[in-house]
Order: sequence, then C-alpha cells, then structure tokens
Amino acid sequence: MTKKLKNLKPRDLDKDWQITYVTPIYGGWDLLVECKFNNLEDLDKIVSFCRTDSELSQWIEATTTLISTKRNY
Repeated sequence: MTKKLKNLKPRDLDKDWQITYVTPIYGGWDLLVECKFNNLEDLDKIVSFCRTDSELSQWIEATTTLISTKRNY
C-alpha cells in the first residue's frame, strides 16, 4: 500500500499536489501520508482517491486528516 501511495500523481497536468512521504506507523493509526497541495480541493482529491481506490479501500477502514502549515519546505 505504501508503494502505491508513494507513486500517486495527479491525473491533470495543471494540478500541483504531490505525496511527499509515506510510512507505516504503530499505534492508533497504521499509516502516515504527508502531501503538499495548493488548495483544499486537491487535498479532497487525494483523500477521496485513497477511500475509493479498489485496492486501497480494501485496507482502509477510516481516515483522519490533519492539516499543518510549514514555511519553506
């Protein structure tokens, strides 16, 4: 699952979002996915893809989305 998420790219060439980090973790959640995007519509597309993709949705029971901001990646 991490490999599929690491290679996830926007279908539209004019979109500017990307998955920047994916790692399995222990505890209340099983996976951490970091992404960057320019608007919340792009974040919605990333989360919706993960929830509806036939392969990924077999493994995902729930998602939690946290938004953070950083200066200068």
